[in-house]
Amino acid sequence: MILVTVGTNEAPFDRLLHVFEVSPPEEELLVQHGPSSIRPPGATCVDYLPYDELAEAIRRARVVVTHAGVGSIMTALANGNRPVVVPRLRRFGEAVDDHQVELGHRLHEEGLVTLVERPEDIGAALDATTSARPLELGPDRRLVAELVDFVQAHSRAQHLRPGA
Repeated sequence: MILVTVGTNEAPFDRLLHVFEVSPPEEELLVQHGPSSIRPPGATCVDYLPYDELAEAIRRARVVVTHAGVGSIMTALANGNRPVVVPRLRRFGEAVDDHQVELGHRLHEEGLVTLVERPEDIGAALDATTSARPLELGPDRRLVAELVDFVQAHSRAQHLRPGA
């Protein structure tokens, strides 16, 4: 099964879901679409999944495709699945800035995610992921410290924006 989740962001992520609409995979597809308007044919589509159901779906999935949100990525990793991440982009109105690009690159460099910057390239990432492999995460204090700094810096920047 392929699980596609756009997280809980209030902005649609139709750019990601469009790929599965025009080229649906030949296996079970579960899509958590949030405010997006696209419903890929043949997919089981839900607005949002309760956390426990999302975690169970992640454990069952051969591959998880998600935006590059911290919560979605960490939930996938905590449930043994190295996700394929597609960052939301500011220029498409998917996010307030391009912090997901930075996070996606950093986690890709660490081997924790497969970064796909153009949704149309997802097919190759799906083909390369032939089965769900158990993922064992060990403590990496340097990475944890960098992630904490990253999240804090972006949280501060968000609070400093007028109207944020």
